[in-house]
Amino acid sequence: MNRGFTQAPFPAPGFGEADLSNCEREQIHLAASIQPHGALLLIREADGVVVQASANAGTLLGLPEGVLGLPLAALGGNLAERIAPHLAEPLQTLATAIRCRAGRPAASFDGTLHRPAGGGLIIELEPAGEAGDRTALVERMLQAVLGTYSPRVLCDEAARLFREVTGYDRVMIYRFDDEGHGEVVAEDRRPELEPYLGNRYPATDIPQIARRLYERNRVRVTADVGYAPVPLVPRLSPLTGEELDMSLCILRSISPMHVQYLKNMGVAATLVASLMVGGRLWGLVACHHDTPRLAPYGVRAAADLLAEAVGTRLAALECFVQAQAELSVRRLEQRMIEAISREGDWRSALFDNAHTLLQPVGATGAALLFEGETLTAGEVPATADLRELGRWLDGAPRSASHGPVVASTALGLEEPRFARLIPIASGVLATPVSTSPGEYLVWFRPEQVRTVTWGGDPNKPVVVGDDPAELSPRRSFAQWHQVVEATAEPWTPTDLATARLVGATVADVVLQFRSVRMLIAQDQLNQVRQQVGISDQPVVVADAAGRIQLSNAAFDRLLPRPRHSPGEAAAVHIEALLPHFEEAPEVLRRMRDVLENARNWRGEVRIRTPEGARPMLVRADPVYSAPERVLGFVFLFTDLTERKAADAARRRFQEGILAEQQPKPGRLDSAADLVFRNLLATVVENAQLAALEITDGVDVARIPAMLDSVRASAARTAVVLEHLIRHAVHATAPEPGADPAYDRGPG
Repeated sequence: MNRGFTQAPFPAPGFGEADLSNCEREQIHLAASIQPHGALLLIREADGVVVQASANAGTLLGLPEGVLGLPLAALGGNLAERIAPHLAEPLQTLATAIRCRAGRPAASFDGTLHRPAGGGLIIELEPAGEAGDRTALVERMLQAVLGTYSPRVLCDEAARLFREVTGYDRVMIYRFDDEGHGEVVAEDRRPELEPYLGNRYPATDIPQIARRLYERNRVRVTADVGYAPVPLVPRLSPLTGEELDMSLCILRSISPMHVQYLKNMGVAATLVASLMVGGRLWGLVACHHDTPRLAPYGVRAAADLLAEAVGTRLAALECFVQAQAELSVRRLEQRMIEAISREGDWRSALFDNAHTLLQPVGATGAALLFEGETLTAGEVPATADLRELGRWLDGAPRSASHGPVVASTALGLEEPRFARLIPIASGVLATPVSTSPGEYLVWFRPEQVRTVTWGGDPNKPVVVGDDPAELSPRRSFAQWHQVVEATAEPWTPTDLATARLVGATVADVVLQFRSVRMLIAQDQLNQVRQQVGISDQPVVVADAAGRIQLSNAAFDRLLPRPRHSPGEAAAVHIEALLPHFEEAPEVLRRMRDVLENARNWRGEVRIRTPEGARPMLVRADPVYSAPERVLGFVFLFTDLTERKAADAARRRFQEGILAEQQPKPGRLDSAADLVFRNLLATVVENAQLAALEITDGVDVARIPAMLDSVRASAARTAVVLEHLIRHAVHATAPEPGADPAYDRGPG
């Protein structure tokens, strides 16, 4: 169940007003209260006056008369001075940390600052945590992450490192699947605790609104599930007249529904860190403790750094797997092209080695449905079933995220007429190889009867108490085993990307093959002209004299020119296209080399289109009917815009990653600056390695966004790292009375 709260027909329940029917939409960021181990102040920046505060702020600061209406300078200590250097920072997206003294008498506090939606400045104060230099630990953690070479090993190492740095009883790496369910893929715990490794939890355990907050506020802490919430006074922000947006608050109260959930699990304290991969929430690091536990700023910052490093490394490893799949596809393409030249057909190369066709997507069988014929490899359904499957695929629903690919892991359940295929074809992955109906390359996976272990019965998320009106979240977390039948092992995002790439590659080869046949077999000219003409791949076919026989609609959309009847088009020489090319003299030279010397041409050109010059890859090949006789030429064009964007993103990444992450002058002293630079080098190395793997990925269109995500992660890591080092410097600095330079130190 996944009820997106933004589309709900009823008003979203306020904080603490949700029940199990609408908790997906609870406004948890408008908590109007905090956990009691700290205090919150909302400052009007124009004059620095406190306009809203947690009810415990006066007590925590030794100001029994309260803090509302007081300027920062009246709160004692050096709070105002510590805040001032940070007011020019972009505090709307990432909180910054300070070590300060405040109150009467002044005491040491760890503070975090950020600007909420609606304006003002939120200051959260916690009693100062233990002073200590964690830079050596951070460097060792980053090196350990960088040294992993598979996602599973990385997750195991991350669980161990998070437990070491946080000290919690249990640490779980929790990954979301495509349906939003979570699975514990790695765990490190006290030996006497019950293992949760391998447990799955339904998507409803973590509502979508909470997931969006995890994307913004990367580390969240519950110090004691038995706490009594401290309200904000006044409840509404005087700056907006509305509830204060507490999305980035570290002290924000936890939803009562989630508190009950944790109590039902027997958990007393938590720290949760977000794992972001490619700009999306890949999963969570869930740290649980059996007794109340505070997580001071130094621990949270180290956890934040570690989560960023793990997310960057996961992005690199996932792209490496895709790059390996792409390499195998490119080899397959080369064999098909060679088979066309050698045998006049490409299909034998596709099926002469079943392993090279099945292994990239982990299939046990494959079938090609092409021009009314079927070719197969491995374990596949009967021919009649394959043809029926092809007809079904023509009308099967497509997912926007999957593109032209159709994927199912339970074909027999989704389409009962194929129930007889469950033993060998529960899983189906299909990609079209042309625009003609019924022409597909299809992979199969057999039924995999397996037992899925859930952390409690997912079909019974609620329990009725003594009072039937009293509902609470699922109380039992005893393992619940579900036997899953009639389904195959799920297709991974890499499988889907590989299928798209294979389909596009085969479609290109099919287009070239059909273009060749058009020149060889005149009796099939009209049919092939239609098939080539409706392809999305721009193509121009010329005869042996260079006269254009066909330019398809895709090419004409790229390069609009007057349409001709077939007889008129034959009189147009391919050199007539030269005015549409930039660097026309070089293009003319290459064209004549193709036409006069029957040489292949692989190169990059820029074509002038109504939208502007567009980079294109041109592939021109002579077509022979005999070793010495050329029938004509095929010119294929591939849009390089996305690849160029990826290349530009790669250059921006290399040019910007070091410059953007230098510390601001004067913010760190020389010793701290040296520590920062040494640690930053490891962060940059991790990011650069991730960039190398990303740029070899299958999905070129995603490369700029992925590189920008890695660059943003590295930049954010550098900011948090600077905060951590500055915090360590301030935490170990002498009291003002002992060293007059104390209050003049860096921000």
